[in-house]
Amino acid sequence: MYAWLTAVGRPVRSLVVGLMVIVAGVSGCAGTRRADVVIYGASAGGVVAAVAAAHEGASVILLEPGRHIGGMVTGGLGATDKGRDAVIGGMSRAFFVELGKHYNEPISWFFEPHVATKVFERWLEEAGVEVLFEHRLGGLSRGGGEIHAIRMLNGASFAAKVYMDCSYEGDLMAMAGVSYTWGREGQDQYGESLAGVREYSKYHQFDVPVSAHDEEGRLLPCVHPGERGEPGQSDRKVQAYNFRVCLCNRKDNQVPFPKPADYDPRRYELLKRYLQKKGEDIELRRDLMIISMMPNGKTDVNNRGAFSTDHIGGNWDYPEADYERRQEIWDDHVSYVQGFFYFLANDPSVPERIRREMSEWGLAKDEFVDTGHWPHQLYVREARRMVGELVMTQKDLQTERTKPDSIGMGSYNSDSHHVQRFIRPDGMVENEGDMQVPVQPYEISYRALTPRREECRNLLVPVCFSASHVAYSSMRMEPQYMIMGQAAGLAAVQAIRTGGSVQEIDVSWLQAKLREQGQVLTLGDAAAPHIRPADLGGVVVDNDSARVVGDWRGSTAMGPFVGLSYLHDENSDKAGKSVRFVPHLPAAGKYEVLIAYSASSNRASNVPVTIQTTDGLVTVCVNQRQAPGKPPFASLGVFSLPAGEAGYVEVSAAGTDGHVIADAVQWLPK
Repeated sequence: MYAWLTAVGRPVRSLVVGLMVIVAGVSGCAGTRRADVVIYGASAGGVVAAVAAAHEGASVILLEPGRHIGGMVTGGLGATDKGRDAVIGGMSRAFFVELGKHYNEPISWFFEPHVATKVFERWLEEAGVEVLFEHRLGGLSRGGGEIHAIRMLNGASFAAKVYMDCSYEGDLMAMAGVSYTWGREGQDQYGESLAGVREYSKYHQFDVPVSAHDEEGRLLPCVHPGERGEPGQSDRKVQAYNFRVCLCNRKDNQVPFPKPADYDPRRYELLKRYLQKKGEDIELRRDLMIISMMPNGKTDVNNRGAFSTDHIGGNWDYPEADYERRQEIWDDHVSYVQGFFYFLANDPSVPERIRREMSEWGLAKDEFVDTGHWPHQLYVREARRMVGELVMTQKDLQTERTKPDSIGMGSYNSDSHHVQRFIRPDGMVENEGDMQVPVQPYEISYRALTPRREECRNLLVPVCFSASHVAYSSMRMEPQYMIMGQAAGLAAVQAIRTGGSVQEIDVSWLQAKLREQGQVLTLGDAAAPHIRPADLGGVVVDNDSARVVGDWRGSTAMGPFVGLSYLHDENSDKAGKSVRFVPHLPAAGKYEVLIAYSASSNRASNVPVTIQTTDGLVTVCVNQRQAPGKPPFASLGVFSLPAGEAGYVEVSAAGTDGHVIADAVQWLPK
């Protein structure tokens, strides 16, 4: 019979090889279900891994601890964090194309949760994948560097040739004795300049001073009493979790914000004091939450600002907690986020116009009908991270972006949410941990999915994969989980066919198969969307040479664009924000003036662009939701312009109704 390692109390910790002594040569126990591939965790990555393996002829059992498939993709994250869509191929892209069919669009990156669920359900049914819900890992048997069987808390057991951990928590990986870590590495561990405690976090920060204590000197809720740590220092703290909430502004399809049973307005005393300090200078969408519109009047609401839906510090125990403690943390996040909405909608201390705006919204009545219209998935942005055959780090995103064993690509910013809210020496509060650093497209190594070969030979980990906190902050996006899931599914089948370990597969075969299925593997495949100014005609001024007024953020998320990045206004603090492009024209005369931007549905439709001409100022309104006529440039017209640097083109964010892009301006003599 099996010698079981069980999950009693805290899940097994690793970083210690040979943690278990297992009897070799076990043959199984009565009632053990068998399949070629057993996958733990029906996240989007898990669903894609299961379907990919099943389409290759493998028998697959997909085990889900909860009652829903799709993880965050079906759990409220409808505004896809995609970075450059050119790097998303294979089944990941096919998923978004399927969503597009529902909405009569070529592809849909913005979608409703129930529509995503239907696509995944159809895929699983067509592939013949058996899905079992409410199967939570309870123990496993291993020996000879392999997992022999896994057992659920409900008593069911399963044996496979290859296993996958596609959970957000990495419980199977940890229980199998595979090395892992959590929290933040220090700068010296991998030589990462972005690692560890951040010296100062500019975004989602308190922009007015707010005391950490009340009038009696008591610490306010949601402020951490401990030390923040030294810049660059490692810690065991985790970036904040929240729920991506699906609201609706249609009265016939909404239910009121629920009041948590344990609601206490004092929990939001810090928010109350922040609002009081801000006074009239407060806007719901600029300062308190991101409201990304989905089809049919629905939203994906995310964190924004100093105090929002991120429950900063409420999740530090989560990666290593036992199931009971995790449920407490989960429930506390439900209470916190529901209470946040209820507070903004009802508390008399909230400015009336904010309460009035909140009253336009409610939970979407036709979403999450079996969980009280509340998302079924906590946004576990990061928990455990494997320490595998190769650890992806900052350099793999910035300077060493190619990999001989690439199985897909990433391109999203290094994006970490805040980790802690601490007390400054002056007694004021400050958030710490946010990181928003653009990256160029990079290749993902297959070795980041495999444990060290001496630790486990038949396990793949495409969600809690091998990466530092800095690298994981970019790679953790759902399209990349699906990309890695597809690669893991195909790799599992090859390992089964050859009888070798997952570390010993023929990567060239895997890459050929992935390309055959439409995956984007290399920088060449992705054809970088940036355009060199030197390759353009006339006079070109890029955003890195422009005069910037106000807080604009650099990005590479959507191409094509000129130079190494473009600027956007974050769709906030619009008054007074501008970017001025000043050319050095060789002679006075007539010039066609063109402005570069990448179009999207979340852009502003009314961007005022002012041109200084020989005859005075001319303002043109640009709709950045429409594709430019000469990508990435849109013509503003032909104007008489002075020689030298007497003229300019200025992009303003004032009064606009979406994200404003300032990329480059081109002057062509006529």
